[in-house]
Amino acid sequence: MAVAGLLGLGLAPAHAQEPTYAPTMLVLDGSGSMKQADPTSGTKMDAAKTALRRFIGSAPAQAQVGLTVYGTRTGSSDAEKPQGCQDVQVLSPPRAIDKPALTAAVDGIQPSGYTPIGTALRTAADALPDTGPRAIVLVSDGEDTCAPPDPCEVARELTAQGATVVVHAVGFAVDAKSRAQLTCIAQVTGGTYTDAPDGKTLERILPRVSATALRTYEPAGTPITGTATWDNAPVAEPGQHLDTIGQKETRYYAVDVPEGGAAHFSATISFPRIDGVSITQDMNTLQLRLYADGGKDCHVFETEQVTMSSDGEALTVARTLDGDDGTCKGGGRYYVALTWDRVSAGVPERLPVELLTIVEPPVTDGGSRAVLPKVPFTEPSADREVTGGGSFTVAATLPGSGRYRDTLQRGEYVFYRVKLDWGQGLAYRVHFGQAGGSGVDNISNIATSLYNPYRAQIDSDTTVFTGRPAALPSTEDVLSTVPVRYHNRHADTFSARSQALAGWYYIAIKVGSTAASGDDVPVPVTLDLTIGGRPEDGPSYAGASQKPAQRAPVLVAAEEPTETWPIWLGVGAGAVVLGGVITVVVRKRA
Repeated sequence: MAVAGLLGLGLAPAHAQEPTYAPTMLVLDGSGSMKQADPTSGTKMDAAKTALRRFIGSAPAQAQVGLTVYGTRTGSSDAEKPQGCQDVQVLSPPRAIDKPALTAAVDGIQPSGYTPIGTALRTAADALPDTGPRAIVLVSDGEDTCAPPDPCEVARELTAQGATVVVHAVGFAVDAKSRAQLTCIAQVTGGTYTDAPDGKTLERILPRVSATALRTYEPAGTPITGTATWDNAPVAEPGQHLDTIGQKETRYYAVDVPEGGAAHFSATISFPRIDGVSITQDMNTLQLRLYADGGKDCHVFETEQVTMSSDGEALTVARTLDGDDGTCKGGGRYYVALTWDRVSAGVPERLPVELLTIVEPPVTDGGSRAVLPKVPFTEPSADREVTGGGSFTVAATLPGSGRYRDTLQRGEYVFYRVKLDWGQGLAYRVHFGQAGGSGVDNISNIATSLYNPYRAQIDSDTTVFTGRPAALPSTEDVLSTVPVRYHNRHADTFSARSQALAGWYYIAIKVGSTAASGDDVPVPVTLDLTIGGRPEDGPSYAGASQKPAQRAPVLVAAEEPTETWPIWLGVGAGAVVLGGVITVVVRKRA
């Protein structure tokens, strides 16, 4: 169906959400040592300014970025130390980014004085919002020269107060003592430390580290409040919604299903990053049950579970309601019961949950019924840089086949998206490069997952990483789809059924906490992508004025085409059918 036809059916995005990012404060060393010459970029300050300009120029328009500087208003004599150790300025508060103003503030910095890192961290944290994910990116060319307060103790204070302020530290041509101090600051707050031995390296990595600080998963959606019983459940209209759910709690939502059509519902929780959780206590489960009008039990039950959720992973459970759901038949109002059943150690009592609802009209012509073979992987020719997003909503777009390079920090879970038209599919592989030290060798914490437009996990791989210099994985490690066709939902093979809608397909990559001390450094990631298949006409929907002309439908919730999760009567990939009535789908995510 073409875009115009979908607009006529009222399937345009409802309450589209702007991408959200963690408010981030850049903290720059303006001490006298930054006047020293750099072998590659004039002075150290010249290199730092160039790196900051690059980040500011590429930052998303919706980002909230501030700038704090220390050491610029006094000299470095002994007599000036008392004043110099209080010399911290917030040049720009963390607000919607004003790129010209922020660039002008950077240009005006003149290094001259002391290095009060501890005081600068307190000042930067105070300028950030009081709640929600927040980040500081600290760039220093040496250790604190003003303690107390000791910078690492300040970081511990923030952690003890329960503040979710993550500090990413960059050491600019630092010695071992300074490196140890900056590493402590980062690790105490759950952030990362990165070495920049010279100006050119700083210019390359600072924009990437700063962009990484922005990409914390920030749930988004129109507010909705689920109920404890079905009879007064709120109607989840087409669009993306945001609620909260408590441990062991069940929340009900109503969904209207058109006669002969379908409605597609999903729920996503992103779990916070928590250090020190035992693997035996690190599992969460989302369950979904379905009821019809009048509270009739449809005997439909699904559960999704995730292990190692303390690495900040997102968990999604979803269901397509097509009028043939267990013991429930036909269109009408249905009720989804969502339960956060199994709970890992250390998580908050309540967490945000994103809800997606898509309503799909009946199909008059679904097109070809043939299921094509999986898209073959081909070696990429193009090579480009990319910065993955912190959630499905802000996933980075991969515009076509090629090799994409990113850098992930410890504990990051990032998202990319690929648009597939009808008749197209994808194949990709991931390589995790050398991370420093002995490598990130905790294989259970390294993963990539492939999702369809409605956030159903198609496939995953946790074994592609070596952590040491090696050739790229063979094509045996490729994750792929069949070309997208409407009738794939009726395929004999379970794996093909989830590729029945054109739109955005998502690739998630995770680097968890490291196994060995000293390996908490950025991990280079290479994503090789093939988009194959020939675009073709898709299905025709009842009431549509035209068929699609080689374009994906706009069946969207929020900004993404987030659509169906068909549930199939058959055995495969964890599906279990009992007497043709009760459908139970259980999937485990490592």
